[in-house]
Amino acid sequence: MTRIEAAIIDLLAQRAPEATICPSEVARQLGGKDWRPMMEPVRAAARRLVAAGEVEITQSGEVVDPETAKGPIRIRRTQS
Repeated sequence: MTRIEAAIIDLLAQRAPEATICPSEVARQLGGKDWRPMMEPVRAAARRLVAAGEVEITQSGEVVDPETAKGPIRIRRTQS
């Protein structure tokens, strides 16, 4: 697991089971003041976690395919 993937899992663990996080929260945590270049690596890490069955990517509260999602996304733990 990469440090970005670990940061996603850690942030989600600090929230309610159904809560979501924004990729920018992870980027800001890891990138500090220069966080914007971290956005695509965070999104890529989220896609890997989707493939592993760890998280889901949502838009407007609906699960979306992370490979085709355009625009703002949210990350949440996989819901049963």
